[in-house]
Amino acid sequence: MPAITERTYVGLDIAKAQLDYALDETHLGHVPSTPEGHATLIQLLRTLPGCRVICEASGGYERPVVTALLAAGLEVCLVHPGRVRAFAYAEGLLAKTDRIDARLLRRFGHHIDLRPSLAPDPGLVVLRDLLDRRRDLLERKAVVDAQRQTAQPTLAAWLQHEQDFLRLELPALDAAIAAAIAQVPTLRHKAMRLQELQGAGPVLAATLLAYLPELGTLSDPQICALVGVAPHPRDTGTSPKPRHIRGGRKAVRRVLYMAAVTAARSNPVLAPFYQRLHAHGKPAKVCLVAVMRKMLLVLNRLLADPTFTLAH
Repeated sequence: MPAITERTYVGLDIAKAQLDYALDETHLGHVPSTPEGHATLIQLLRTLPGCRVICEASGGYERPVVTALLAAGLEVCLVHPGRVRAFAYAEGLLAKTDRIDARLLRRFGHHIDLRPSLAPDPGLVVLRDLLDRRRDLLERKAVVDAQRQTAQPTLAAWLQHEQDFLRLELPALDAAIAAAIAQVPTLRHKAMRLQELQGAGPVLAATLLAYLPELGTLSDPQICALVGVAPHPRDTGTSPKPRHIRGGRKAVRRVLYMAAVTAARSNPVLAPFYQRLHAHGKPAKVCLVAVMRKMLLVLNRLLADPTFTLAH
């Protein structure tokens, strides 16, 4: 692939009904957030040399346009909104409109070295949608269970109907997730490989496949930082402070935490590791985060190295 000698950065602010773009500080425009609007935008961007589109995740509204841009062969960088907002504060920019944000995104992409997004695998798109639905159902189940504890008879009857529905829906959804993985040979192989680690069950395997496709392709420090289990130092001068984890992919970290609870009890290697840390005075949550990090490193190695085997 020939090196790009000229790069054009385009900021794209995504809303439900409209896409605002900035080709530079003065050339601004917008198109409707529809397939027709996507086609118009793609036609414009194809005329720009070395076009790189910078946009934010926006609660799912970004998915159709990002998919269309990637399918058209355009380079897209999908960035976390918090990073862009911090960049705005660094500039002293407090105002916020769609046009201002489009210009801000263009400047952010120009000054920050970003990793281009990859076109999503269709199998992963289906798997991610199913897992999103599963997470919604689990959250709703927790709400219903809490409400039933104090509900009066009239409300309790309605909550019982919903609880019965959730009791049937969750197993059906788990079966659909398993079927989605089984239909794609690469996903099926990776899921089996991940579950070689005792404590890593089908839910964790599916979650890693859907929300952490980089697993097995990045270094250990990179993958830990991506998930949010890498403790960050906050030392100042001669005043060291406790290190804490922050950021990362919450959907992965939640499931990994529950898997670590199981591994800390039953895994022949990780259980003694947890107990050793706890015996040295480490708080339980710190010990569990350490188990999470150990698990993630092993899982990363399992996918990165086909010859790697676990000692039993």
